[in-house]
Amino acid sequence: MSKNIRQRSARERIAEERRKQNAREKQRKLLLGVVGGLVAASVVVVAVVAMRNGTSGSDRKAVAYTGPAVTATRQDDGSILMAKEGVTGPTLEVFEDFQCPACKRLDEAVGDVIKKAAADGRARVVFRPFQLFKAPAFPEPMPSVSRRGANAAFCAPADKWASYTKTLFAHQPVEGKNGFENGELLGWARDLGFHTPEFDRCVTNMEKAADIEKATAYAERQKVTSTPLVRLDGKDLTPEQMDQVFSDPSGLDRILSAS
Repeated sequence: MSKNIRQRSARERIAEERRKQNAREKQRKLLLGVVGGLVAASVVVVAVVAMRNGTSGSDRKAVAYTGPAVTATRQDDGSILMAKEGVTGPTLEVFEDFQCPACKRLDEAVGDVIKKAAADGRARVVFRPFQLFKAPAFPEPMPSVSRRGANAAFCAPADKWASYTKTLFAHQPVEGKNGFENGELLGWARDLGFHTPEFDRCVTNMEKAADIEKATAYAERQKVTSTPLVRLDGKDLTPEQMDQVFSDPSGLDRILSAS
């Protein structure tokens, strides 16, 4: 074999080896890309499942009510009564929707004051949650968020009402955004120490839907068209009185004293 032929054969073998090496490298990179994609997809799936199961690790923890308290009882119509034994009046009713920003502001301004008035025996307080934001008058997701919040509140034990509803208002979703997902609602119950299989089913299966409908129908019969609506002995507080309540917590005390 001539020298030129031997050199050409060597060059061809080297070129062939390089082609094989390049092909192997491309295959290796392709496999790495596929595996990486699968791992990323798995992480996303795990995160979604965790959030749906209430294990998202969210730092939005429950907010406990720590002020003066009196025994709370759930009435036949689903409302919550807070009153000292023997107190017959005045009766303060609070109509609210947990998706309502103004209700959140009321709770922040005088929520604790209202509960203290019940604990001090200065009033019988009745909380009447219902679904103000209903379709088609309001676009999604507001109706669904409102409904999930109300359902969870109805599912909560009466003695946990003050803390659980304080939490709902503290973590109220922005209007038009999703929120009050099952994972959060169940997680807050765990934070407050009352999560049970029964509560889990009640929330995830929307078992208090009938109570929401009943409470909403009552509010509509009472001509409640906006929230919050605060009623004292059957009469709505005037806009001026509501301004007092929002601007100065002691304003509510003055209104009760004058009743």
